[in-house]
Amino acid sequence: MQDGAISRSRKRPAKDEEASQDWVAAALAELAKGGGIDNVRVEVLAERLGVTKGGFYRRFKDRRALLDAMLETWRDGRIATIERQSEAGGATPADKIRHFGKIYTERASEQGIAIELAIRQWARGDQTAAAAVALVDAARLKVLSSLFRAGLSPQDANTRAVLFYAFLFGQSLMFVDENPRKRAALIAACLKDLSDIEHK
Repeated sequence: MQDGAISRSRKRPAKDEEASQDWVAAALAELAKGGGIDNVRVEVLAERLGVTKGGFYRRFKDRRALLDAMLETWRDGRIATIERQSEAGGATPADKIRHFGKIYTERASEQGIAIELAIRQWARGDQTAAAAVALVDAARLKVLSSLFRAGLSPQDANTRAVLFYAFLFGQSLMFVDENPRKRAALIAACLKDLSDIEHK
């Protein structure tokens, strides 16, 4: 797949921007259905939106431009979300860490997880997607590491942030056949250990 570069487009009229975002939202929703990025096709999206393919080419130069817009929207949205979440969830760093744990283990969006997994798979063969994923990972780890530094050394905080982050996303793919109550207890126990920021 040909790689492209994400670039910020010039400001467009509000209606044009809204219409473009409709295409991006439809493309991300299509990606969440499975099948990979190759299943995100202009003709399918046009049918979903009830418009002609000509309507697409009035908004985007080509399919690659749409793919770049998808990545830009996902990247900016995930970074804005982690920054917003870091300001909520409690008065202390420990409270905020526990809040992150609940968000990603109890209230995670199934579609959001599906989109993220699909983009990460896409990133394995596309440099632009890989760059977007790297920026999101860096932003999330920066926030988590800063919270863990309230009770851990910088090196230990960075290590704990990686472990915590890996657990938050890994647990969504594990224990799927467990009894819900048992699974919840196991995840809660893991979060309790991972969230501890007192010096040992």
